[in-house]
Amino acid sequence: MGLTIAQKIIKNHLIEGDMIPGSEIALKIDQTLTQDATGTMAYLEFEAIGIDRVKTERSVAYIDHNTLQCGFENADDHIYIQSVAKKHGIYFSRPGNGICHQVHLERFGIPGKTLIGSDSHTPTGGGIGMLAMGAGGLDVAVAMGGGAYYITMPKMYKVNLTGKLRPFVTAKDVSLEILRILSVKGGVGAIIEWGGEGIKTLSVPERATITNMGTELGATTSIFPSDEITKAFLEAEGRGADFVALESDADAVYDKIIDIDLSTLEPLIACPHSPDNVCKVSEIEGTKVDQVCIGSCTNSSLSDMLKVASLLKGRTIDPSVSLSISPGSKQVLSMLTSSGALTDILASGARLLECACGPCIGMGFSPNSAGVSLRTFNRNFLGRSGTKDGNVYLVSPETAVAAAVFGTITDPRKLGSAPEISIPEKYAIDDSAVIEPANADEAVALEVKRGPNIKPFPDCHPVTDEIEAKLVLKVGDNITTDHIMPAGAKILPYRSNIPHLSQYCFTVCDEKFPENAKAAGQSFIVGGSNYGQGSSREHAALVPLYLGVRAVVAKSFARIHAANLINAGIMPLEFKNADDYDKLSQGDELAMVNVYAGMDSGVIKLVNKTKSEEYELICSYTDRQKSILKAGGLLPYTKLNG
Repeated sequence: MGLTIAQKIIKNHLIEGDMIPGSEIALKIDQTLTQDATGTMAYLEFEAIGIDRVKTERSVAYIDHNTLQCGFENADDHIYIQSVAKKHGIYFSRPGNGICHQVHLERFGIPGKTLIGSDSHTPTGGGIGMLAMGAGGLDVAVAMGGGAYYITMPKMYKVNLTGKLRPFVTAKDVSLEILRILSVKGGVGAIIEWGGEGIKTLSVPERATITNMGTELGATTSIFPSDEITKAFLEAEGRGADFVALESDADAVYDKIIDIDLSTLEPLIACPHSPDNVCKVSEIEGTKVDQVCIGSCTNSSLSDMLKVASLLKGRTIDPSVSLSISPGSKQVLSMLTSSGALTDILASGARLLECACGPCIGMGFSPNSAGVSLRTFNRNFLGRSGTKDGNVYLVSPETAVAAAVFGTITDPRKLGSAPEISIPEKYAIDDSAVIEPANADEAVALEVKRGPNIKPFPDCHPVTDEIEAKLVLKVGDNITTDHIMPAGAKILPYRSNIPHLSQYCFTVCDEKFPENAKAAGQSFIVGGSNYGQGSSREHAALVPLYLGVRAVVAKSFARIHAANLINAGIMPLEFKNADDYDKLSQGDELAMVNVYAGMDSGVIKLVNKTKSEEYELICSYTDRQKSILKAGGLLPYTKLNG
C-alpha cells in the first residue's frame, strides 16, 4: 500500500509510535516559529526547561501581533523576545518585517520538513509541501529543546481538484467551499491533502491561502505536493536549492475523498459569526458595508495585492466605507511600492496599515457599533474584531474590493474585466530585518532583558485521585479560544502576565466567571461539541489553570486545545453519553473519585452531589499524557524526565 505525502514526511520524522490512525506518535521537528502574542510565554517556558541552545534546524521568532504600542508592555516584550532569541540561537524577525506565515513561506519554509508554530495558522507552510502544524507554546518550547512533538496519528483526507477557476473566483472561494462541505469540525483528526489536475492551475500563494484556511476545518494540517510550481516559487525567492519534489503514491489510501470542480465555483462569503456559515455572494448582494479589510496571513501575498491594485486603479471607494490594506511582508510592500501599485491603492482612498496581523486579531481598525465589515481574513468569531456587536464577513480580495467600491456586498464580477497581473521572476530579497542569533561562545555573556509586565508561569497542580469542585461555567457548542481568552488591543499586551489576563477569561460568555472561579477555589467547566476551536493560544489553558479549573468536560474537543489543557495539567474529559450534558447545571457540586484507576480504564465517574446523579466520562489518555497530568503539566514533567 502506497503512502500519502503527509505519511511520507511522518515516516521520515517518526521517533516513537506506529502510524496507525488514532494512536500516539512522536515526531522530530525541523523548524519552529513563534509570534509575539504567544512567543513571550513560549520563551519563558523554554528558559524554564534549562537548555542553553535550540536544537532545531531553524527556529524563528516573529513580531507581528502586538505591534500597536500604546504603552510599555508590547515594546518590553519585544525586547525580551529579541534578547532571548539572540542568546539561545533563534532568528528574530523585527516588527514591520511581516506576518510570520507569509515571511516563513517566503524565506524559510522547505518542502518535506516538519514545522510547528505557536500559531494555529502555521499550516500555511503546507502550501509548499511542509508538514506544518499549529501547537501550544509549551510544545514549541520542548521542540526547540530537541524534544519530540506528540500528536495522534491523523486520518488522511484527499481533495481532488479538477477544472480551472473562472474569473473573479479565487483560492479563498475554494477554502470557503470546503468549509461549506465539511464545517468547522469536519477536519478534526485528519490531514487534508490537495491533489488532482486542478492544483496545477494554483500558484504557491493560492495554495497557501487554502492550507491556511484548513485550520478552520479543525484539521491537523493541510498539504499540497511539492512540484514544478513550488520549485518556481522557491527559485524566485532565491532558494531553489531548498526544493524537494514530493507527491503521494498512486496507490495511497485515503479515509475520505472529496471532489471539487473549480470551474463550477462562484464567489463565496462566510457570514457572521463562523467561517463555515457560507453562501454565494450573489445571494446576499445589497447588504450595506461599513468597513473593508484586505490582508492577514490568508490573503496578503504580492499576487493578492497586485490584483487589488489593478481593480482599484482609477476608482474611488464609496464615501461611506473605510478600507484598510495590510501587506503580508516587507517584501510585498517593497515590491508594491517599486511597481507603482501602492499608489493606485492609496489613490482610491484606502488606508495603509503595517505589515502585521492588525485587525485580524482586533489589534486596531475595529468596525463601528453593529458595523458590517468584509475581511479577507480567516476568522469571523463574535467579538474577535474588537467590536462586540460587529458583523464580520470573510471574503476574497476581489469581493472585498467590490464592496469597497460599491458600498454594499456585491458580486465581484460586476467590477468588469478580471485583473491581469504578472508576477516577477525574481522577488526583491531583503533579509535585513531578520536578526541572526549569537554564536554559542558569544551567547554566554548575553543578558536576557525582562520588563515588569512579565510574570511567573502559573503554579502547577498535579491531578489527584479525588477532585471535588463546583461547576462554575456551562457553555455550548463551538466555543473558541477567543471566547475563553479574548484577543484585542486591550488584552494582548498582557500575554506574559497571567494574573492580569485572568480578569478577562470567559467574560464573553459570563462576565462573572473570573470572580466565580476565584471564589470556588477549584472548579469544573462543561462544554458542548468542538470545545476550544480556533487559535492555538495556550493562554486559553494557562489562565483557567491560574483560576483553579481542574477539568473541562465536553462533548468533544479541538485538537490543539485538548493538548494545551493536558500540558497545563487540566483534564479534558468527554461525555460517554452526550445526553448527560443536559443534566448538568452551572453551580452543581461535582466530584471525581478513583481518578487514577479511571485514567487507566479509560472511564472516570463524575458524581453530581447536588442532584445525586452519576455520569461516565471518557479519558482516552496515553501513558505519557497520564504522567503529564500526574506531574501537574508538561513543564514539570519535562523537568522531571529531561
